[in-house]
Amino acid sequence: MIHYQLQCGQAHGFDGWFKDSASFEKQAKRGLIECPECGGTDVDRALMAPSLGRRDASLPVPVEASEEPARAVAAPVAGPEKVGRLPAQMLAALQRMRAEVEKNCDYVGPEFADQARAMHRGEVEAKGIYGETTEEQAESLAEEGIAVAKIPWVPRADG
Repeated sequence: MIHYQLQCGQAHGFDGWFKDSASFEKQAKRGLIECPECGGTDVDRALMAPSLGRRDASLPVPVEASEEPARAVAAPVAGPEKVGRLPAQMLAALQRMRAEVEKNCDYVGPEFADQARAMHRGEVEAKGIYGETTEEQAESLAEEGIAVAKIPWVPRADG
């Protein structure tokens, strides 16, 4: 997942996370990215400093996968201590996203990769799921044609 500093036409700055740069470009072109301050959709990437942080390879990787016409499949994992400091508006948006995932998807834990494959192959009914997977499992799913994307997992809004 790619993190971009974004800026709207009114010079309001905010953060955005995207599957890849092509996803950002497609969403920006269609006006799907909205400034949380003014609601403007004239959004572009702002100048950013490079990220030099190192990820702990032993951590599971949060992912989201979808296979049309199946429903979204999500696997969040990163604990609040691994997410880092987020702007309040982004934290609120991620908390709303977490609530929606928990409300609409079934938790499958470490069986995420197996369940996603079974749905992809038509062995089980396609439905929304979330759980954990490793970076290697996420890459393997992508190689099999099962789209995966990481989801930042933040503490619940009510917690």
